[in-house]
Amino acid sequence: MRSLLFLLLCLLTGWCYAQQAQVQRIDPTNWWVGLKNPSLQLLVHGKNLSKADVSIRYAGVQLESVQPLENPNYLAINLTISSKAKPGSFPITFRVGRQEIQMTYELKARNPNPKAQGLTSADLVYLILPDRFSNGDPANDKFADMADTEADRTNPFLRHGGDLQGIINHLDYLRDLGVTALWLNPVTENDQPLTNEGGTMRASYHGYGFTDHYKIDRRLGGNEAYKKLIAEAHKQGLKIIQDAVYNHVGNTCWLLKDLPAKDWLNQWPRYTNTSYKQQPVFDPYASTLDRKTSSDGWFVPFLPDLNTRNPELANYLVQNAIWQVEEFGIDAWRIDTYFYNDLAFMNRCNKALLDEYPAIHIFGESWVGTVAEQAYFTANNMRLPGGTGAYRSNLPGSMDFQIWQAVNDALRPETSPDANQKMYQTLAQDFLYKDATRNLVFMDNHDTDRFFSVIGEDMNRFKSGVAFTFTTRGIPQLYYGTEILMKNFKNPTDAEVRRDFPGGFAGDKENKFTAAGRTTRENEAFTFIRKLANYRKQAPVLQTGNLMQFLPMDGIYTYFRYNDSQAVMVVMNGNKAEKTVDTGRFAERMTGFKSARNITTDEILTSLTSLKIPAQATLVLELRK
Repeated sequence: MRSLLFLLLCLLTGWCYAQQAQVQRIDPTNWWVGLKNPSLQLLVHGKNLSKADVSIRYAGVQLESVQPLENPNYLAINLTISSKAKPGSFPITFRVGRQEIQMTYELKARNPNPKAQGLTSADLVYLILPDRFSNGDPANDKFADMADTEADRTNPFLRHGGDLQGIINHLDYLRDLGVTALWLNPVTENDQPLTNEGGTMRASYHGYGFTDHYKIDRRLGGNEAYKKLIAEAHKQGLKIIQDAVYNHVGNTCWLLKDLPAKDWLNQWPRYTNTSYKQQPVFDPYASTLDRKTSSDGWFVPFLPDLNTRNPELANYLVQNAIWQVEEFGIDAWRIDTYFYNDLAFMNRCNKALLDEYPAIHIFGESWVGTVAEQAYFTANNMRLPGGTGAYRSNLPGSMDFQIWQAVNDALRPETSPDANQKMYQTLAQDFLYKDATRNLVFMDNHDTDRFFSVIGEDMNRFKSGVAFTFTTRGIPQLYYGTEILMKNFKNPTDAEVRRDFPGGFAGDKENKFTAAGRTTRENEAFTFIRKLANYRKQAPVLQTGNLMQFLPMDGIYTYFRYNDSQAVMVVMNGNKAEKTVDTGRFAERMTGFKSARNITTDEILTSLTSLKIPAQATLVLELRK
């Protein structure tokens, strides 16, 4: 009998213990006083919280409501933070039956250091894949308690150990090059296991599978290293662009291990991949299924697709964006896979950032086929009838894939001399954008073939691509290593265009960060870019000047950047032979100018009636009166 009573007592005790409430996590991890939006929604995760009574007593903090979620292990707590609230910590009390739990929450004073400075056409952006740029701290290359425990530079698909300290170590190199802003591929935690992609096990070194929105990946140095990088960059006049992902998370994201509600993900009866087609999103004749598949289908099986129509998830992501800017001092925001997102959510998130930080720049990745399609997903001047007209993007800028395509096509070795028509024609459609100068223009990035390989490793064509990128409208962007002629096609995989920067890792036989470590040809490319980039930093005419382009003729494309006091003339020769160009056709912009300086060579031209342009080369001329 005693044994039976003892067993019943054990069972009862175990049952009671199983019903005990726990609070394991509160996101955002902290907040600030003095933000413009007084509303804050805390996502609380633990055990058995659905029936918890919550109380808060802190001057200036009002508890508005408590929402149990579908999963009883979550609560959403809605607060109003008064403008009179002071920085400090306060207890949040959870009562479940006779049990009481207290958690401390902190409201911080806002950091007066620079943040949300934005990007303008005065900037030059340098894109870095942190894992492949430089290893400044080998101690954080790998961790035994993370899902991916490997780091091996001999394997192109694994992590190589590049980190934030490695970037800090080379800020002087980047500043000398003429760079003013760094865009890093995602630094947010990607605690993902290796994934089987095409029969090869690959690491998430690229960073696009988030597993914790409030942590910087430890293998890059963690939160403190990120703060250090941003502080050091700001001291040297460099801005930081953060790479944001709203469309999906990694399949080991902490939220997925105990999903707050089934509809936090876009669920299908069976696995459904996105079609990777943008047309159904705006097509007035599109079927509902096609439209849904485009936006709600999963990008790949190991990146679960987020349903940002869920209000709590939407709040979670919007607040995290603000938290990242405020906590770390981010200056601008790049958004991955833009058109795959719920576009109403994107407008809301963009607005929330712009309301808090009016100077911040936000630009998105919409890799689409036409200028009109790209403009649709950007702030634009279009007035569309019917259902498609209900959506108007407020995204300030875009990665300009149309310019990228035009430049690459125009400068391929097999192309015709008239291919530079595509550059002219692409820019001629800028009337579709609200402000095309807020687009990023580039020759290559981490998802494309390396530009130097595309153009047949020809230095004249290489310099033409750089010259156009640095003198056309918009915000120019370089991909790491372009300045030292890093090359390769995405063949057989992306890893070929994401190789390590030579000299960034212990044991490298060559150090391309120094002139002595570069070949004569590499120094020629580096010097050309540095010369033009640093000229651009001091030349308002290339930053904010007007653009006038003339119809390409006989393989010659000519355009001008000009303002009331300056004019720069750019002449691109698409022919495989030298051309002499009569400048009479350009009198509208050249009248009154008597000489010119070649910006890249410092040669002075005392006569402007005609110009000799070497084969497949570009002249960048500062006109003088």
